Amino acid sequence: MNVAHHSYSRRLVCALLVSGPAFLTACAPEAPPAPPLIEIAVLEVQEQDIPIYFDMIGQTSGSVDIPIRARVDGVLEEMQFREGRGVKKGQLLYVIDPAPYQSKVVEAEGRLSEAQTNLAKTRSDLDRIRPLAEMDAVSQQDLDSAVAQYEAAQASQKSAGAQVEQAEIQLGYTRIRAPIDGRIGISKAKVGEYVGRDPNPVVLNFVSQTDPIRVRFSINEREYLRFSRQYAANVRPGDPEEEAPTNLQLFLADDSVHNHLGKIVNFDAAIDPTTGTFTLEADFPNPERIVLAGQFARVRGQAEERSAAIAVPQRAVMEIQGLYQLAVIGDDDIVEIRQVEMGPRIDDDWIVDSGLEAGERIALEGLQRLRPGAKVVVKPASGVTGG
Repeated sequence: MNVAHHSYSRRLVCALLVSGPAFLTACAPEAPPAPPLIEIAVLEVQEQDIPIYFDMIGQTSGSVDIPIRARVDGVLEEMQFREGRGVKKGQLLYVIDPAPYQSKVVEAEGRLSEAQTNLAKTRSDLDRIRPLAEMDAVSQQDLDSAVAQYEAAQASQKSAGAQVEQAEIQLGYTRIRAPIDGRIGISKAKVGEYVGRDPNPVVLNFVSQTDPIRVRFSINEREYLRFSRQYAANVRPGDPEEEAPTNLQLFLADDSVHNHLGKIVNFDAAIDPTTGTFTLEADFPNPERIVLAGQFARVRGQAEERSAAIAVPQRAVMEIQGLYQLAVIGDDDIVEIRQVEMGPRIDDDWIVDSGLEAGERIALEGLQRLRPGAKVVVKPASGVTGG
């Protein structure tokens, strides 16, 4: 090897040694870029007084619903009303063929006349025999027989009189009148039908008093306890004379709100052990007769009011094995997954009983992507206010 080539090799090695780190760095693969921060809509929660309502599904009925019954059987001869219209108490509704019952009255009156005649005869016989018995002109046995016949005739007259009265009552039942003011429904029998004996119609119709309209609904045992303590202090069992407050709302099938507030008027004596529910009835004024019996309705009443309460949207709450969590965003935009205690639900919101303070921020979306300690980009929630 000549001296010149050896000197060149030494210079090349030295150059590589000097530039080695830079060369290796230039040839190494580039590190992946950091993932972008998750952008999260957050809500700053605040305290406020929140009324808590109970909503119960019930069914309407007339405050008084009376079935119109055929109390005697026969052919229906007349209907003296228009179906679905109002009727007045005492108004004639139906007429059942009275002829058979008029005959029974005549027959009973004939027996009464016969009994009266027999009574007059036995009284005359007793009046004739009694003086003779006092003079010993007839035996005591004859007198006792005359007294017995007279008393038997008296009893027969009373029985015949009662039969006349019963026959007249039966005749009166052929004319059926409205028991109350109200609205009458569609008749279950038409003129010409035989009524009053199964399988023919016995209940001919209903008269319903719909002002006020009544709603029957049930609440469970837990709701009853809250209801009794907070809402119905004036109507709890033991205070039957107290008036309930008139502050119930009635929501109809189309979600419209009835124009008049109602109040509790009746409630059951005990919780039904088979269903675990407590039944109540509320009356609502219904002067326009808009609400009819048989409709389904929703009753809303205020059970209590939470002071300085915090409510969050239900979509912000994560439930894992019966535990509830919120993603709380700190001032440094770091995520904290915090366990909280939840209270009643109100529409789309949920009251937080403990674990969250006013002024803190919670995440409303992307909850499954958030990890404790992760930093996020905060954006305000649109159209949402914190309770």
